[in-house]
Amino acid sequence: MDKLFPPSRRRILAGIATIALSASGFAVARADDAVPLRIGVLTDMSSLYADITGPGSVAAAKMAVEDFLAGPHKLKRQIEVVSGDHMNKADLGANLAREWIERNNVEAIIDVPNSSVALAVRNIVQQANKVILVSGASSSDLTGKACSPNLVHWSYDTYALSNGTARAVVASGGKSWYTLTADYAFGHAMEAEVKSVVQKSGGTVVGGVRTPINSQDFSSFLLQAQASKAQIVGLINAGGDTINSIKQSVEFGIPQGGQRVVATVLYLSDVHSLGLKVAQGLQFTESFYWDLNDGTRAWAKRFAPRNNNRYPTAMQAGVYAATLHYLKSVDALGASSDGKAVVQEMKKLPTDDPLFGKGSVRSDGRKLHNMYLFEVKKPDESKYPWDYYKLIQTIPPSEAWRPLEEGGCDFLKS
Repeated sequence: MDKLFPPSRRRILAGIATIALSASGFAVARADDAVPLRIGVLTDMSSLYADITGPGSVAAAKMAVEDFLAGPHKLKRQIEVVSGDHMNKADLGANLAREWIERNNVEAIIDVPNSSVALAVRNIVQQANKVILVSGASSSDLTGKACSPNLVHWSYDTYALSNGTARAVVASGGKSWYTLTADYAFGHAMEAEVKSVVQKSGGTVVGGVRTPINSQDFSSFLLQAQASKAQIVGLINAGGDTINSIKQSVEFGIPQGGQRVVATVLYLSDVHSLGLKVAQGLQFTESFYWDLNDGTRAWAKRFAPRNNNRYPTAMQAGVYAATLHYLKSVDALGASSDGKAVVQEMKKLPTDDPLFGKGSVRSDGRKLHNMYLFEVKKPDESKYPWDYYKLIQTIPPSEAWRPLEEGGCDFLKS
């Protein structure tokens, strides 16, 4: 990658990697081939979301390129995957996106965990008329008030996560809630969604507190939740913050005291880090699980050796599926330079991959597929490595996602 970035930029472009693949046995492109099609995986390589996205997202994008090239296609261009670490900083993410687009001809940026970063990068991408494929960020604003004709939101969002989990918890008797909310765009969006679902379901949110991202100490926040006497302590955070807050809630005896801790966002790598003894019984909503069917299992077993034998999260699965659908759409369109046209083609073509099955991309950029309510298994229920979830309920797209007319997407109005 040194040839793509001048030395003066190296210090801010952390974690850069590249792979070049071609349509003819992965050979070097001919001199008369078109300019390479470059896809940038903008992710968290070094902080609290590195396990759930990070190097695994890069591996997933490379797998999508390989699988696309191994199938029938007309595209003759070389395809390159580049990657960078945004360090959960919106300004760094935006600068890196601008650098990729303006100097290195990156046509599509994918993953982008951290909603604040995704919202900043969305602006850069739309101005340049390129493509952003969001898998790692979850704010439903990305297909609502911050929608873009250059954006597709793939794996999940705050509406689907809160709708599945909060509705199920209230239905099971968890009527009063106290929330611990990550203090940035994702947390704010999810908090609003959770409150709405709880209230519509007949429950109440008696209080809450906002917590700094990447916090190591949740003690004061958890003590406030404990003192609230709410039946449910709702964790509206993700990644390392979820792991730390669950561990510390057990240390403070919150579950033992009769309050139920609910993780509104929980990932496979979180459960792996916590262990089943701590995580058992947690219910949560998710879009993908590696052990769901034959297709997901086969892909996961190909993926794991590329990711230090760690099995895939939903975001990493989303990177694979979104990249594959993007390449199919570029192939069908015959061009990649007009980002709006490519996204329009992505909406036109039905989606079909082994991880999310058949589906579609809605006019506001929302990818539509099933969501699932899972429960973490007890230690004695797990029969083999990474056997962590049991399926409680399948939530069809018509129930999982916010109705199009409620999103407030501006570009649809024109």
